[in-house]
Amino acid sequence: MNFMVHIPGPNRAPRAGLAPRAAASGDGGFTLLEIMVVLAIFVILMTLAAGSYQRSVLHAKEAALHQDLAEMRKAIDDYTMDKEAAPNTLDDLVQAQYLHEIPKDPLTGKREWNTDTCDELLSPDQTSTGICNVHSESDGASPLENSAYSSW
Repeated sequence: MNFMVHIPGPNRAPRAGLAPRAAASGDGGFTLLEIMVVLAIFVILMTLAAGSYQRSVLHAKEAALHQDLAEMRKAIDDYTMDKEAAPNTLDDLVQAQYLHEIPKDPLTGKREWNTDTCDELLSPDQTSTGICNVHSESDGASPLENSAYSSW
């Protein structure tokens, strides 16, 4: 049984030594087997591309998380040194204009973060304690760094 798919195109010269594939119309076509091979190759390439794309998206989210954490930690330290008291909430940083807004956690999509309260003072002039560190609320772990996101 020979399945033929007719795809119009320029007339092709007959192939030497092979039986003609074309029907009575004279135009050549692709066999079902040829189309299946091309589709299989296409699916394999798309699968490889999808895996690379997902890894690059994860890498971008992790880079954004590192950047957001660094900015918030710097804002906490700057606030503490300037006000001689640590902030009690992340909203204190926004109200005092150390941050434009609390960033969204790139992994959870929320503006909620785990904060650490420390009893240690950053300077002798500091009068009270408060937030000294911030972490992601994500329960996941980084496959790229082999550590929990909440420990960053």
